[in-house]
Amino acid sequence: MAAIPLGQLLAHHAARDPRRPAITFGDEVLTREGLEARANRRARMLQSHGVGQDDLVTVALPNGLELYETTFALWKLGAVPGMVSSRLPDVELGAIVQLADPKLVVGVDPARLPGRRVLAAGAAVDQTLSAEPLAEAISPHWKAMTSGGSTGRPKIIIDHMPGIYDPQTPALLQQVDDVLLNPGPLYHNAPFGSMHAGLFTGAHVVEMGRFDAAEALRLIGKHGVQWVNFVPTMMARIWKLPAEQRLAADMSSLRVVFHMASACPIWLKEAWIDWIGPDPLFELYGGTERQGMTIITGREWLQHKGSVGKVQPGAAMRVLDPEGNDCAPGQLGEIFFRPDAGPGATYHYVGAEAKTAGEWESLGDLGHMDADGYLYLADRRTDLILSGGANVYPAEVEAALDAHPDVLTSAVVGLPDDDLGQRVHAIVQRREGCELSADDLLTHLEKRLVRYKIPRNIEFSATPLRDDAGKVRRSALREARLARI
Repeated sequence: MAAIPLGQLLAHHAARDPRRPAITFGDEVLTREGLEARANRRARMLQSHGVGQDDLVTVALPNGLELYETTFALWKLGAVPGMVSSRLPDVELGAIVQLADPKLVVGVDPARLPGRRVLAAGAAVDQTLSAEPLAEAISPHWKAMTSGGSTGRPKIIIDHMPGIYDPQTPALLQQVDDVLLNPGPLYHNAPFGSMHAGLFTGAHVVEMGRFDAAEALRLIGKHGVQWVNFVPTMMARIWKLPAEQRLAADMSSLRVVFHMASACPIWLKEAWIDWIGPDPLFELYGGTERQGMTIITGREWLQHKGSVGKVQPGAAMRVLDPEGNDCAPGQLGEIFFRPDAGPGATYHYVGAEAKTAGEWESLGDLGHMDADGYLYLADRRTDLILSGGANVYPAEVEAALDAHPDVLTSAVVGLPDDDLGQRVHAIVQRREGCELSADDLLTHLEKRLVRYKIPRNIEFSATPLRDDAGKVRRSALREARLARI
């Protein structure tokens, strides 16, 4: 059937089967008709706070029913949800809100953003508000996701897909009326996109709230989960459960296990293939920007171990050397995509500029292709740290460290970690004569950075970390520390 406004999709599926679960969160089950009614009331509440057609609204809610109600309420008003972590410290939150300049911020204490329209998390919805459908509205952009930047400043990625969707066209190998498990934070693009795309096509979303390895297995068996997206850190934590506990789990319902967001160690992929077989496993590489992506099946991976797959229809991919020439098979270079609809067709940035080579755009990642066109990632960006599936930009952490009055300079690198993939490691040059400790710095950082960006280790250096031009060679610092491991 034809695409319809996102705000009407809940009613569409409720008309088919009103009492089928739409979202399960803990002990609460919200049916399709229940989610539709709640979203309609919440839309009217947001409308009373000034939200209307084309407005950007910053959403800082934790995973839960309120978040899903809010996103659908915004689409019903023709507005755009801009997702951020509910645990952002004031400095980060303020920088993002200043950049986005939203009509409303949902989910934070109003005292944190003086002069802004703010609606706190858990604000009661007036139950006398109508639960009937609102007038049709179409959001100009269905989402606006937030990312750190290589400069240490945030950027907003505005998706160019308008707020319409065909409820009979599932995404990423989902099926109409699937049962999905969400183990990831909804302010990240992959969990947000995959769970909402599932709801658009009638899925039952089993929302974890927060990932726990044993609980994930329990929920898969209990609800007959058919589709899930993990990051490799989650896969490793599940694999490291006691063997008898893992093997006792009922995984028979799983049709698709996607993983993405960071490179999966070969040993871990092999372990999962030995456990559940190759057919359910799929890996995806791409960015929130949607310029292009690669996918590889489990069986393809066995023939191309370590690969993240081939470019998918809708885009083209090249690997270029520093002079802009195409790399030969096996030659390391920078990965560039171009959507078939042309540059700028899928997104635009607020607060950043794309890295381009003519009409081709890069996410800054390095890799190579083999003779069959399969892509293999090297370090994903020279300095970018991928910790537990989340991007950590060293410049951002360094800026927070350097804000301490006793820090002369700092450098942040990623070091290997069996659980997280990479851990954030900080090297700090203290002001001479001070007694600054690692605990002092951690207390300082807790007020400035979300938890996953805070270094797991802090070491102190007596020698300068930057040259006279203020440049730091993070790669050399990282290599020196790897040599000690």
